[in-house]
Amino acid sequence: MAGAAPASADGPGRVVASAAPTVEEQRLDRAAPQEILRRSGFDSVAGRFAGALRSADSYAEARRVVERQGSALWRRAVDRAQGRGPAGGDLSRDDDRPLYWARLAMIRELRLWEPDFVLPAGARDRLLDELERTSRGQDTMDFPGAGTTVGGKVFKRVVLTGFDPFTLDRDIRISNPSGAAALALDGTWLRTADGGLARVETAVFPVRWTDFAAGTVERTLRHRLPEADLFTTVSQGRAGRFDIERTNGAWRGGFPDNENVSRTGTVPVPGPFAQPQWTSTTLPYADVVAAETGRFPVYDNTSVTEIPAGGTDPVVRPEGPTPGSTARAGGGGNYLSNEIAYRATLLRDRLGLHGTLPGGHVHTPVLQFGAGNTDPATGAVTDPGFVRNRLDIIAQVRAIVAVAAARR
Repeated sequence: MAGAAPASADGPGRVVASAAPTVEEQRLDRAAPQEILRRSGFDSVAGRFAGALRSADSYAEARRVVERQGSALWRRAVDRAQGRGPAGGDLSRDDDRPLYWARLAMIRELRLWEPDFVLPAGARDRLLDELERTSRGQDTMDFPGAGTTVGGKVFKRVVLTGFDPFTLDRDIRISNPSGAAALALDGTWLRTADGGLARVETAVFPVRWTDFAAGTVERTLRHRLPEADLFTTVSQGRAGRFDIERTNGAWRGGFPDNENVSRTGTVPVPGPFAQPQWTSTTLPYADVVAAETGRFPVYDNTSVTEIPAGGTDPVVRPEGPTPGSTARAGGGGNYLSNEIAYRATLLRDRLGLHGTLPGGHVHTPVLQFGAGNTDPATGAVTDPGFVRNRLDIIAQVRAIVAVAAARR
């Protein structure tokens, strides 16, 4: 798993954990994450997980513990967001942050766990990977079977992804509305703009360059896209607006991720195939921009940054890339939001679905705290304006999906 501290040998075939915390784990015990966990009822998750791990008497049993409790964390976060079961505290149900911090606490317990049995080299990393996948909903994006109808009508299948909170060193209180939208929409049915029905399945991805290079996006979406009628990757973008990103670029710009790691260079993608500098959305962007979907304006964003053919310096192109150019930023920039859009649309194209599967990237507005609560050093972890902004963004993501699905 990306960011895991190195393990050390302790006798033949036995691997024990390193005590060195990861960069993400170093943030976990600060006041704001602990308050978020306590006020959502997720503060007991890691302790129960650690107890179950201690009871495991074999690698196979440990793997079952990880699978069960990782999946249970995802289900609990989805249920809380969708109003099922106890709220666990006074933190707004639409909050995505309890999932992030509880997962991280579980990862720390798993990384530091020292079993009574021999744990072969590589086994801990496999368990960490399993915990990441199951607690992010990446292994449960399952639609009803082929031929299934609802009320005698065929329904559409929508794949939607979100992200963890990020830029946490700037403000440890940060929430990511794309992750909140994924929790709110997972497994839900929505009425499309043309009166039909759509089923939405979602997953959340880490904000870590290494995980993307390891193929987490392709592994999750490879078998989902062929059965989908629409997909959209979603992330947090600019203040006060939604953007439908027209073009995605094959370039990593180096902005530090949640492990404070930077990567600059061409997006590393799997396979021996030719890699294009640009991929394009097939979302019905004109219909989405024209529709009334919520209080934030929605833009068809065509701008990119390129090095023109034969040139050496980056140039901003408001109308999109020119022939033969080299990517330096897509419409969504050159961070992991652009990269997930590039990877998902490239996968669509490699699967031969460019002409049949609408898909692309939606950038949400930046989720802002309310007036008087903007100082990360002294501010509260939530406020009414913060919650209202997040709820409005979630509702508008839902409305955008409903419009896009109707045009399929």
